[in-house]
Amino acid sequence: MADHKNIERICIIIGIVTLIIGIGFAYFGESFGITAGTSADLSYVTTLFDDTVVHTIDIEIAETDWVSLQENASDEEYQLCAVTVDGEKLDNVAIRPKGNSSLSSVVSSDSERYSFKIDFDKYSDGLTYHGLDKLNLNNIISDNTYLKEYLSYDMMAYMGVAAPLSSFVKVSVNGEYFGLYLAVEGVEEAFAERNYGSDEGNIYKPDSMQIGGDNEMGGEKPDMTNMPELSQMPDMNQVPDQSSMPDFSQMGNMGGASGNDVALIYSDDELSSYENIWEGTVFDVTSSDKERLINSIKQLNAGENLEEVVDVEAVLKYFVVHNFVDNYDSYTGSMKHNYYLREEDGQLSMIAWDYNLAFSNFSGGGMGGGTTTTATASTDEATTLVNYPIDTPVSGTTMDERPLLNELLSKEEYLEQYHQYFQEFISGYFESGQCTATIDQATALISEYVKDDPTAFCTYEEYQAGVAVLEQFCELRAQSISGQLNGTIPATTEGQAAEPTALLDGSSLNISALGSSMGGGMDKNRITPTGQGTDQTASSDPKASAQTTTATTQQPAKGQPPNRPDGDTTSAAATPQPVDSSESTTTAENQTGDRQAAPISENGLQNDRTIPNGATATNWDIQTLILFGGSCLLLVMAILVTKLYKR
Repeated sequence: MADHKNIERICIIIGIVTLIIGIGFAYFGESFGITAGTSADLSYVTTLFDDTVVHTIDIEIAETDWVSLQENASDEEYQLCAVTVDGEKLDNVAIRPKGNSSLSSVVSSDSERYSFKIDFDKYSDGLTYHGLDKLNLNNIISDNTYLKEYLSYDMMAYMGVAAPLSSFVKVSVNGEYFGLYLAVEGVEEAFAERNYGSDEGNIYKPDSMQIGGDNEMGGEKPDMTNMPELSQMPDMNQVPDQSSMPDFSQMGNMGGASGNDVALIYSDDELSSYENIWEGTVFDVTSSDKERLINSIKQLNAGENLEEVVDVEAVLKYFVVHNFVDNYDSYTGSMKHNYYLREEDGQLSMIAWDYNLAFSNFSGGGMGGGTTTTATASTDEATTLVNYPIDTPVSGTTMDERPLLNELLSKEEYLEQYHQYFQEFISGYFESGQCTATIDQATALISEYVKDDPTAFCTYEEYQAGVAVLEQFCELRAQSISGQLNGTIPATTEGQAAEPTALLDGSSLNISALGSSMGGGMDKNRITPTGQGTDQTASSDPKASAQTTTATTQQPAKGQPPNRPDGDTTSAAATPQPVDSSESTTTAENQTGDRQAAPISENGLQNDRTIPNGATATNWDIQTLILFGGSCLLLVMAILVTKLYKR
């Protein structure tokens, strides 16, 4: 072979082909199922979102910027800050208030405990916290238990549903303890990579309400004069008449066929009829992307090709958890928002979002800002919510007006599949004791932080009472759903109305203890500086009997900055200035973190806060490097052969 007259040409051809293969794997590896990662790819999963510890986040911000952020919170304007996460500092970070109704509630109160959105790469392209691009700090409003959103996401993860990671964080501002928050992963690039790998598809956040703002993705803030009176809300102390809810469809910036696009109702093929979906796009989309989504919505509404236009398993599992927790500030309620919609190759699925009003609060518990629920009303309401029908799980609307749910549950095949997933959920998460263990572990972790929380929306005793009711609610709700699955309790609104005596008795529950919806019930006088105003002898067990608190010190006036560690409340010199992203530096050292496959529980369902995609990011990097390096080695060998055996 070495003496072949064309050996030189043969070697050159081999070298060129090898080089092309190497370049192909390096630049087009995703087409071969290989995804190149970075050295810090998604390691935030096992750092910030390790939910076995309470993390620390310190926000360093100029006092003038903090005052502006507080006084103009509804504008949701970003301010420059530095963020230190568990001792690791990142400069040149953006922060702003966030939320819709929760933001409006805090704005109208004298509290300054806003939820925050942290954007790591707004001022510095490519800056992340161990791969995380967006982080939400949720203020746990309307939740005396501190657990409703955390528990909801844990349930979603158990069922293998795409949902944000979350963990508890002790938030400080300029060195002073500001409050115990829930850190929630943003639904952005990192989330998509963690859940879907390179096949991220298109993700939207349909929303026509935008009460308080959160309009980063587009749209105008609504005219609040069109908002219906909260006094029009129906009596939730009985099995609800779904036609009795007030008409929210005219509130604010609706567009899109009066908000029907948000409900995924097909109207026509015009792109302009679905503006409330396009304005919530997470990634850039093209006209063909939009047309494909409209075509999927059209087929969904016609009940055609459901397997092609709906990820049936993912959507049914999403609704299993969603319907268990009675969350009607959502797609299944009159507001028809607070969810993300994913589309890939024409197939639709849901991403869980915003569960602080789950476990009854949106439908009852004093909606409208602190309305006191009577003992009798609370008792009747508890029975209603504990038994809420799983086959018609909507409030303030009808099943026909929620086609993504209705078209599946109206088909016997999918209804049976839905019931099967529900049975797996009830037996695996509740009857096994996992729910109780999760609540107990979380409360053991956070109780001392709740006791000292200087900006809490409830007292420590209210927290204790709320946790006890939450655990009882989950137990009774699981029992009722088991009855609905085996036929001893009706699973539809009509059936329950016809057989009220078949319902499980929930009269032992005081639903209002879970927290007042829309931020009602905030005790403004309770908020005190760190370490002051609480009875340090109070039991840290949230199920223990309530003890008297000694909170008397008021918080600083709204808009006033917390004291800096050195006591200086005027200097802004400590806050970094925006820099060009090409020159940006940070003290954060990105560390390599393996992407791990989620452990599988006995029933075959995922049960961990890790990556559901299998292979690790580190392994993917090594595989890519080996292929590219091997190709280069072959090229070098080919060149050597050419030189050595050249005639």
